[in-house]
Amino acid sequence: MVVPSSFAAGASDPPPIPSARLGTSDAPVRPLLLWVRTGAVHVRLDGGPALHLKTGEGVWIPADGWAERAITTEPGTVAFPLWPHAGVGAWGSSEPTRFDVPSGWQDWLIQLFNLQVTPFSGRGYSPEAIEELLRRPGSRSSVPVEVGRHPSSEGFASPAMPRARGARAVAEELIRDSALDLTVEQWASRVLSSARTLRRDFLADTGLTFEQWRLLCRLGAAVEFLAAGYDVDQVAARVGFASRNGLTRAFKGRFGLTPHEFGRELSARPGAGGLTQRAAAARQTDDLIRMMRKTDAPAAPEMLPAASTPSHTNDIHVLSWMYRGSGYLDIGDRRYERERGVATWIPAELDHVTGLRENSVSLPLGNASTGDLQLTAPLQVRFSPAWDDYLMFCSISARSVLRPDDHNPRHILDLFAEQVAAQRALSVPMPSDPRARAVAMECLRRIGEPGEPGEPGETQDVDVRAEIHRAFRDETGMTLGRWRYAARMRIARDLLAAGAPPSAVARRVGYAHLPTFSAAFSRFHGLSPRDYQQRESERNQ
Repeated sequence: MVVPSSFAAGASDPPPIPSARLGTSDAPVRPLLLWVRTGAVHVRLDGGPALHLKTGEGVWIPADGWAERAITTEPGTVAFPLWPHAGVGAWGSSEPTRFDVPSGWQDWLIQLFNLQVTPFSGRGYSPEAIEELLRRPGSRSSVPVEVGRHPSSEGFASPAMPRARGARAVAEELIRDSALDLTVEQWASRVLSSARTLRRDFLADTGLTFEQWRLLCRLGAAVEFLAAGYDVDQVAARVGFASRNGLTRAFKGRFGLTPHEFGRELSARPGAGGLTQRAAAARQTDDLIRMMRKTDAPAAPEMLPAASTPSHTNDIHVLSWMYRGSGYLDIGDRRYERERGVATWIPAELDHVTGLRENSVSLPLGNASTGDLQLTAPLQVRFSPAWDDYLMFCSISARSVLRPDDHNPRHILDLFAEQVAAQRALSVPMPSDPRARAVAMECLRRIGEPGEPGEPGETQDVDVRAEIHRAFRDETGMTLGRWRYAARMRIARDLLAAGAPPSAVARRVGYAHLPTFSAAFSRFHGLSPRDYQQRESERNQ
């Protein structure tokens, strides 16, 4: 699909934000820190009195000791669930703790959510690469490769990822937080698999048993935290070892140095010890815990640091939205700029790097399978600032278990397609007469409402005066009825080009019956909806 440079902000308003909930069955295996950006949240633990949170407030809920958890949000609420590292429990309070979030910290917390749910924090050091780093022939006196701020640029990568869907989901969660201490049976239950299948998929796809893969993941994370200046006891807890001795034995057995020796050599080298994204997220969580406890609370950072992902490939299309600042998407030798408000579909099966410039924040809005969306190149659309809260709600629903009961993952696909269509529909000739233009905008807003559209010459219950009809004929060359028909068919064309099925397109442009829509589309474009979609697909291959 051809990528437009960026579409102008559409005239439509965002839908209302529904209520959401997180129940006992969704309870995390690690602490939960909930922050309310806007609206109100009610938290109830073990059937006790409800804790009511309003805009700018947060609550820390420790991982253990609460059999029943019920979190509900009121309509219109945007609340970010943050899942501190499983090893953070020792630094947080053992009791639920309410706290205020200063305004200067809010975008920082939004970016922390992004770091926890995207590849910005999902790639660490490969133990194989660290082994080479530490065991260079003839030398153990120094670390030959600098630990950089962006490990991907130094050739580091995660342990080989399994391809099977369930195993890959487990691997991605462990990369985000290697301290999670679930059994294979518990992991299998979480990804709707069996323990036998999960073990088989890890071994078949990576050449490692599940336990071997998890150990390599933990050792890679340990290298990052050691390089960031954490002591050995803190690192052991953060990456999932029961004791300092357990980490020391595994680390030395793999790399030939103890964690203490590795940290000492790094500290002796100028420029060493830069933070990876995973270590940076850990430091940010530490600052957040101190802020929550009001103990040596740090000031909010003046600037958010730049960030980037390693080059990687997704097996699904991913929709990413720039909430603040700017960023970029690199595919091959092509760079696609991402400006404030722009949402970008990143195509599946293409190696790419996404980046954020300093003081910028992005959020993932959702995914689409290759069967749901035909996409071979990025597709972008711009949302106005009026959509900010709603799109944040979409991101939270897509990447956490705090979501509406009727959450539909395909909703974001439909929302994006409709926004693209509505914005492209504005390219139809618009009357300049203010009254006629107001009628045109109202027609565009009402396209898709239930009810069978009339034939091209009808105005369909749009109450307009004769002079407005004359303005349409004089300024657009079309009657009002013909103009509405053209706008409807252009929206339908763009929805079909974006991969939406004809039956869904018919409903979205207001036709109750597919045959009626097909006949209207064929009259306007000279092709049936299916033939048009097939032609566009062949053009983009």
